[in-house]
Amino acid sequence: MKKIKTLFLFLFLTVQFFAQDKTISEKNKTEREIAASHKSMIIPFEPKMYFSEIDRNINAETGLSAKEIKHKFRDGLNEQLFKAFKSAGYNCLDLMEDTAKYKKDVEGIYQYLSYEYQKVPSQENYQAPKKEDKKQHLDKGQLNVETNSEQRFMNAKLTNPKVVPLLQGKYKTDIYVFINQLDLRASGSKDPMQLTGNSKRKIVVHYTVYTADAQQINSGIAEENFDVELNNPKKIIDKHFSKIAATIVQRVNKGLAIVK
Repeated sequence: MKKIKTLFLFLFLTVQFFAQDKTISEKNKTEREIAASHKSMIIPFEPKMYFSEIDRNINAETGLSAKEIKHKFRDGLNEQLFKAFKSAGYNCLDLMEDTAKYKKDVEGIYQYLSYEYQKVPSQENYQAPKKEDKKQHLDKGQLNVETNSEQRFMNAKLTNPKVVPLLQGKYKTDIYVFINQLDLRASGSKDPMQLTGNSKRKIVVHYTVYTADAQQINSGIAEENFDVELNNPKKIIDKHFSKIAATIVQRVNKGLAIVK
């Protein structure tokens, strides 16, 4: 009797395992089918939208100039996003892949971009950020504007609605991943050159994703901590930018599944 019970338990667990595995496979298949029907364009952040507190450390270890450091991170972030989207089954275009070829397109896009700090949206129940009204009130005859301590990110908006249709017609793209800003933050120390115990640095990528019909399907920040002693751009890119890229792709998948 004991052997029969054991056999039934084994059979039940086996069925459950294969059912779960099938569900996961079907989910991955659905995501890949959605991805395969889209072509994403990755737009790099404008050079002026790079903010780093660790460039002195990188320079001290590698000898790279500020301009070289910025270019490596700008190119590396796009490269990791390209790899992540390709791995997820998307067709993809990286505007940093050939800077000479895509220079005019990139400059044209930047010309019609505006930026605004907005509340970081929830990724659990994503809603595109809306313009906020700043509340004003008089305090002892002085006009005060209310401040909000909620976390903010740099959101990107196109000021010319014709830009996306032009890009879509030229490159057959329908998903536009705008990298709006890159922050490389030092440890808690006020001096970026000072290494402090086990404290971590932080990468913060501000981004916005639009579809061809100008619908913002995802935006916000993707963050990743990294070691305070790591000053090699390639290692930072390979180890940490890759994780940020994977996070953004997952969010795009979720956004597309909702709007499908």
